Amino acid sequence: MRSFYSLALGLLGASAVVSASDAEESNVLSLTKDTFSDFIKEHDLVLAEFFAPWCGHCKALAPEYEVAATELKDKNIPLVKVDCTEEADLCQEWGVEGYPTLKIFRGLNSVKPYAGARKTGALVSYMVKQSLPAVSPVNEENLEEFKSLDKVVIIGYIPSDNKKVNEAYTSLADSERDNFLFGSSDDAAIAEAEGVEQPSIVLYKDFDEKKAVYDGKLDSESILAWIKTASTPLVGELGPETYTSYIKAGIPLAYIFAETPEELQKYAEEFRPVAEKHRGKINFATIDAKAFGAHAGNLNLDPATFPAFAIQDTEKNLKFPFDQSKEFNVEDISKFVQDVVDGKVEPSIKSEPIPETQEGPVTVVVAHSYQELVIDNDKDVLVEYYAPWCGHCKALAPKYEQLAKVYAENPEYASKVTVAKIDATANDIPETIQGFPTIKLFPAGSKDQPVEYSGSRSIEDLATFIKEKGKHQVDAVDEVSQPEEGGVTSSTSSAAPTQTESAASEASEEPATADHDEL
Repeated sequence: MRSFYSLALGLLGASAVVSASDAEESNVLSLTKDTFSDFIKEHDLVLAEFFAPWCGHCKALAPEYEVAATELKDKNIPLVKVDCTEEADLCQEWGVEGYPTLKIFRGLNSVKPYAGARKTGALVSYMVKQSLPAVSPVNEENLEEFKSLDKVVIIGYIPSDNKKVNEAYTSLADSERDNFLFGSSDDAAIAEAEGVEQPSIVLYKDFDEKKAVYDGKLDSESILAWIKTASTPLVGELGPETYTSYIKAGIPLAYIFAETPEELQKYAEEFRPVAEKHRGKINFATIDAKAFGAHAGNLNLDPATFPAFAIQDTEKNLKFPFDQSKEFNVEDISKFVQDVVDGKVEPSIKSEPIPETQEGPVTVVVAHSYQELVIDNDKDVLVEYYAPWCGHCKALAPKYEQLAKVYAENPEYASKVTVAKIDATANDIPETIQGFPTIKLFPAGSKDQPVEYSGSRSIEDLATFIKEKGKHQVDAVDEVSQPEEGGVTSSTSSAAPTQTESAASEASEEPATADHDEL
């Protein structure tokens, strides 16, 4: 009988890729309200996709999901799907608010969101990790197989009587099991054969130097910081499967744009010494300019001129583009990188011109006026982050204008409240935006703790939000509730959609992809 690890190895290895069109029948099972609960109860681990047939993201996921289901079938990890246009009650029961929504089920009482990329390799890798224990026992027989289960595998060679280190390692594995495979062996002979002394932690990878040995403090926090650095390629490749991990790494990211496979390989090699020098402080990655060149514009580069280079501080959203009028050579860029690290380079700020006058009740904010109008004042400031192409933003605009008018035309209110908007696609902003429109209130005296609005987009509810969350507690609810001309109240004209309508409309458009739509 094949061993457990052999089977997992086969799932993550070089198995034949089969497209959905080549399969005689789908390996993704469709479930309904009549079959869902029983199916989940009958299987230890299930990945479920809640989708809508008209959803573009769902259509893009479908072939990747199908191949993943085929590869995971032999492991008895079923992938299922639920059509929320047919099973609205079931989708509402499981808290589906957008499409596609992917959830991992371990029975009906243990559910968590899928947090990986929506690509076949990532889906398979993530679910195999879920099927393994947080820390898998490793011995002489399965060591080599376990080391090959994923691109990155961590093994702790820790004596069984070292309680402190074992507890720290197990705690780390429990918290990071979605991201990494963890194994453990207390066999001193195996540790010696691997060239380490107990206790030691070794990270195996299928790139760069293939193996890294930890030599720091044996506590969870320190080990995790090392793993994040050691598991990141010295010069990686940026794409849909890797973008999120780079953004979440917590350190700046250097983009190397190139147009051909030969250039990408060439620059990956040439930048290795620079990446090695700044390892743990800046991540370096090549990016295919033909496929993802539009992303250069988000870094304040000219998206028509390549090769190109830029550094992005992903936590502060600061951008440092290398001057594209200069020759693209590693020596000059290396000096540029060092200057950025040393704080000698001012970040590039994309901004629309500051309006000479504010012509309407909604205050127009741009990047160069953001600090003054939003932060450096003693007013409660409500800000809408929008995109010109966003349908929901266009629908909100007249209501938002009416809301702003109530505050702007009352001198007492105007001295305490500003209703503002900023085009988040044309201006660099310090806030993290997940979707359009995003509305946040910056209360006077605590501007570093903005409150995001999540209610219906009616004028009454927005005014109530300003009153309840603002420092000045300005109460304009009665004014915004007064009938408009023609006898229609503002709240009636902006009534919130039904649950089904809201879920469909919110899910169908307006993700905040201004900074990485093509990734």
